[in-house]
Amino acid sequence: MPRGDLFPEIGPYETGYLPLPDGHVMYWEQVGNPNGKPVLFLHGGPGAGAGLVHRRFFDPNFWRVIIFDQRGAGRSLPLGSLEANTTPHLVQDIEMLRTFLGIERMLLFGGSWGSTLALAYAQAHPAHVAGAVLRGIFLGRPTEVEWFLYGLKRVFPDIHAAFAGFLPEAERDDLLSQYYRRLTDPDPNVHMPAARSWSIYEGSCSTLMPSFEAVSAFAQDRSAIGLARIEAHYFMNGLFLPQGGLLAHMGALKNIPGEIVQGRYDMICPAQSAFDLSSAWPAARLTIVPDAGHSALEPGIRTALVTALERCHQLL
Repeated sequence: MPRGDLFPEIGPYETGYLPLPDGHVMYWEQVGNPNGKPVLFLHGGPGAGAGLVHRRFFDPNFWRVIIFDQRGAGRSLPLGSLEANTTPHLVQDIEMLRTFLGIERMLLFGGSWGSTLALAYAQAHPAHVAGAVLRGIFLGRPTEVEWFLYGLKRVFPDIHAAFAGFLPEAERDDLLSQYYRRLTDPDPNVHMPAARSWSIYEGSCSTLMPSFEAVSAFAQDRSAIGLARIEAHYFMNGLFLPQGGLLAHMGALKNIPGEIVQGRYDMICPAQSAFDLSSAWPAARLTIVPDAGHSALEPGIRTALVTALERCHQLL
């Protein structure tokens, strides 16, 4: 029977650092059953990094769980680096890791930006994807970035006022460029306050009900600089997505089953994107959780994701 909550805490059975081209080094780990069915976890952001709690979505007796931190994020090195950091680079990194670990086909599991990267990888390498479980869909469209930067003030006017108010009044008509300028400044006295402001803004809007724990996690210096700097870098460059965006290339996934889990009141990635993706992906099942926001740790989201993973047992 499907479980309604996360699995117990667990440590990895293997960890490592994989040298990548262009001076990056990827942290990776494996959790669960070494002989189990492979599932690749893709974290959000871009730049957020993976956390210990992410291991707990997966039945450790069934899944061989591969978790890694993307370029510049989490435990990968160098932290916050924008050098050669694009979506095609991340897709290439996944291929390197898949080959290094000797995996032929795997399930993809990702939320928010992790859903974006999962789709980009599946479109580039469909033969190696058995299926996907995606949450809080972000397609990287200009309207979605505009919503994050400005539209959220319609629902969180006080929180958005603090985000915009970090900048001088004369700079608030171009939040992205002005934040990016500060986030890429080499002086920590310039980039760290900007990173905290950006990251706290995102964390404050990510749950249906206010969550001190979520905001506190986003505010930590190490996670804030990776998330804010890399996210702004990707936003400044149209998420480095292919011509026409991800929906224009969904034909590559026509034979790949998917599970889409979406919070009805997701303010970071509104439900329209999940609906648009499901319309372009007939092989996917859309589950809208009626009492949830964006975070994967919302109770209804947790239940829906664990249940979706149970349904994927037969795919590999």
